[in-house]
Amino acid sequence: MSAALNERSRKILEAIIEDHIASAEPVGSRSITRRHGLGLSPATVRNVMSDLEEMGYLVAPHTSAGRIPTEKGYRFYIDSLLRIRALSPQQKERIRRYYRRRGLRADELLREAGRVLSTLSHYTGIVMAPQFTTSVFRHIEFVRLSQGRILVIFVAENGLVQNKIIESGEDLAQHDLEQMHNYLNRAYAGLPLAEVKKRLLREMSQDKALYDRLLSRSMRLFQAALTGEESRELFIEGFSRMLEQPEFSDLERMKRLFKAFEQKSLLVEFLDKCQSSQGVQIFIGSETEYREIDGCSLITARYSSAGGTIGTLGVIGPTRMAYSQVIPIVDYTAQLMSQLLESDLE
Repeated sequence: MSAALNERSRKILEAIIEDHIASAEPVGSRSITRRHGLGLSPATVRNVMSDLEEMGYLVAPHTSAGRIPTEKGYRFYIDSLLRIRALSPQQKERIRRYYRRRGLRADELLREAGRVLSTLSHYTGIVMAPQFTTSVFRHIEFVRLSQGRILVIFVAENGLVQNKIIESGEDLAQHDLEQMHNYLNRAYAGLPLAEVKKRLLREMSQDKALYDRLLSRSMRLFQAALTGEESRELFIEGFSRMLEQPEFSDLERMKRLFKAFEQKSLLVEFLDKCQSSQGVQIFIGSETEYREIDGCSLITARYSSAGGTIGTLGVIGPTRMAYSQVIPIVDYTAQLMSQLLESDLE
C-alpha cells in the first residue's frame, strides 16, 4: 500500500486527514496550499487528490466539494504517517492526579478510569472489568434470601465484588450458611479461583467429604456459585460527548450507537477479543465488524496484574478522531491501571 504513494501524495493525504480531524469538513485544494506550505499550486494538489480518490484513500461527499478520508485513508495514516509523541512527565502526573483519592474500591477505580479517559480524550471512555474467574479468591459470604435461595457474595483480592443468586435445593439456616462460608474462607483464601475449582472437584471426590455433612454442603454451594455464565461489567463514561460530534447528528446512526451502549453485550464481546493482544489496538469503522458502531473508531489496550487479572479499557469516538492525542492516553492509562491493581498510588 505504501509503495503506491510517493512523498508528495503522502504529504497531501496527511494534510487532508489532519485538517478534516480538526474541522469535520471536506478539505479542498486551496485550503491545503494555504495552510500547509507545501510549495504546490492548487491545480497540482487537485490532481493528487483525484489520484488519491481513485486509489480509495479519499472520497468526495458532494459534487465539486472537497474530499474526506476513507477508512483506507485513515488506516494508511495510522500505519505509515501518524507521529505519536510520548506523554511528558507533567502529562503523566496530571493523569495520576485523578486517582489520588485513596480507599476506592476496584469497581469505583474502573469507573473513574472511564471518566478520566472521556475527560482527557473528549470522546467516550470504556472500561471492562476483569473476568472474575481469573481473580484470586479473598472472601465469600452466603446470605439466606428465602427458602432454597441464597445470595453469594464473592470478593477477589483485587477488590472486585460479584453477587450471584443460587438455588441450594434445601432450606438452610443463616447460622449454617455462616459456618459454611467461614470454612471456605479459611480453606481457600489467597488461591486463584481456577485453583479453587480444581481443589473443590478433587476434595469432593474424596471420602472425607461424604462423612462431614457441613463440608459436603459447603463445597456443593461453592461449586454451584462458580458455575454458569459470568457477567462482565462494562463502564461507559461520557456517552454525551459522542452526540456532540457532527457525525452523529444523523438520527438512525445515533439510535444504533445508543442501542450498542445501552445493551453493552456487543461491546463486551468486542473488548473480550481485544484481551488476547498486547499493546494498543486501533480499530477503524467497519474493522470492528459491528454495524451498530459503524462510523466509530476504537482505541483499546488491556491492563493486567501479576495475579493474572486481565481487563480492557479504551476510547470510542468518530473515525475522525485525534489519534495522535488519544493513543498515548489510552496506553498510559492501561499501564497505570495495572499498577493500581497491584497497590495504591504512592
